[in-house]
Amino acid sequence: MVREMLSEMVDKGLVSQTGLISHGRGEAFDYLMGERTLPAALLAEKAAAAYLLGAARPVICVNGNAAALARMNLINLAEQIPAKIEVNIFHRTEERMDLLIEYMEETGAEVLGRDPDASIPGLSSDRALCTSEGIFRSDVILVPIEDGDRAQALTKMGKVVISIDINPLSRTSKTATVSICDEITRAVENIIGFVQDMKGRPDEILKTIRSYNNDEAREETVNEICSFLRSEVRRG
Repeated sequence: MVREMLSEMVDKGLVSQTGLISHGRGEAFDYLMGERTLPAALLAEKAAAAYLLGAARPVICVNGNAAALARMNLINLAEQIPAKIEVNIFHRTEERMDLLIEYMEETGAEVLGRDPDASIPGLSSDRALCTSEGIFRSDVILVPIEDGDRAQALTKMGKVVISIDINPLSRTSKTATVSICDEITRAVENIIGFVQDMKGRPDEILKTIRSYNNDEAREETVNEICSFLRSEVRRG
């Protein structure tokens, strides 16, 4: 059903054809994880919620795949924090930007990105284009299904970068402050749950941020994948 939906989104111009390749790569990693949220991912999702709640200018960045797979949950998350939403895409045309922003706005959400007035330093692609009100001035930014070069550029700007990239070995996961290695719909639902649980609890937010170690979480993710594969082989 998800594949059919993404294919329809390509026909409508919301998702790029390379986005289908990206999704297929993610599905492969999800198989290796047993199509479930691993314990290390759950820790990362709690840390993400804490960082977003503790931010002064949190932003949720949305591309074609993220909009197609998790539109309502991303909007719900933005409302819960609250955070701004900005559309940013690699294969950028004005038509596609309008389509994506209108798709998000159909729900009543306020969405940035249509009129960029700032640029992320160090990027040559159109992904550098952003708004000063949103991505450029953000202190904490959630970037689902992200490009490694932009995640790296955002980190160099001093931002806390929270990625949702199911591949723990990707450049995005290696670069991000919090690397959530989980399927996007599960990940965003879990973050929403943690936001609801920690909202109004500053001590718990601070404790969660201070105790989280991203390198350990990524290493544990790899260990958990290997353990799952070994168990499947023994099971025959």
